Amino acid sequence: MKQLPNDQRGFSLIEVLIAMTIFAIGVLALAEMQITAIRGNAFSSTTTDGTTLAQDRIEQLMNAPYDDANLNSGNHGPQTQGIYNVSWNVIDDTPVANTKTVNVSVTWTASGWNRSVALRCIKGAAG
Repeated sequence: MKQLPNDQRGFSLIEVLIAMTIFAIGVLALAEMQITAIRGNAFSSTTTDGTTLAQDRIEQLMNAPYDDANLNSGNHGPQTQGIYNVSWNVIDDTPVANTKTVNVSVTWTASGWNRSVALRCIKGAAG
């Protein structure tokens, strides 16, 4: 059998095992980053949905007549839409006369954490 020169013998078993260990640690770190990214995307998705529901309710209330029952002073809701609870509060003559301050709140529970989004607008009387 032909003898190989010293510089062409290849890697020892120890070198291969060390390289595989380092590679495995890197792959595990990438997997953990992937899990964190998925959780972040889920959080962002539910927050976006909650914000959209709050914006939709604000638009409905702003387009309703000034004397609509949903714009009576006081607390309204909650109305459940999937995992979300939408409620709103109306305060008459705030900040000035013939206006209504509308506070819309959307709450939900995701991954064991209570989350919420709140929006505020002011509706003036027509005329």
